[in-house]
Amino acid sequence: TVAQTIPLVKAVVVTTPQQVALADVRKSINFCKAVKMEIVGVVENMSGLVCPNCHEVIEVFKSGGGEKMARDFDLPFLGRIPMDPKVVMAGDDGVPYLSTDADSPAAQAFAGVVKAIELRLPPGIPSGPLPMASPCQSCH
Repeated sequence: TVAQTIPLVKAVVVTTPQQVALADVRKSINFCKAVKMEIVGVVENMSGLVCPNCHEVIEVFKSGGGEKMARDFDLPFLGRIPMDPKVVMAGDDGVPYLSTDADSPAAQAFAGVVKAIELRLPPGIPSGPLPMASPCQSCH
């Protein structure tokens, strides 16, 4: 596979808490294990909804499926990220979400997941934003 040709490749498995999604993600985990790709951990996305008024996280769907799956496969659980309508609005506006509402529950969850991933990377692996390719042809 392409993943096998990339040195130091690792996977972060992202799922939603619903059983149908978990069934698909189990196949992805088994694939990673079959090709001997290290799995850094599991993230549960869409785990609750951030109320646009009070900013509390409301349980819309059942949560905890990602954490249970991580336990079942003996993988680190990296965290839960709730849905937040501001993520979509920021994306539509071309603005990084974390710069719009850094104190929101979703932003805090993103930051926690990033920290959990960084802690599991071997020393010497650079972390932080990836360099962006310039859209300008004369900058190359």
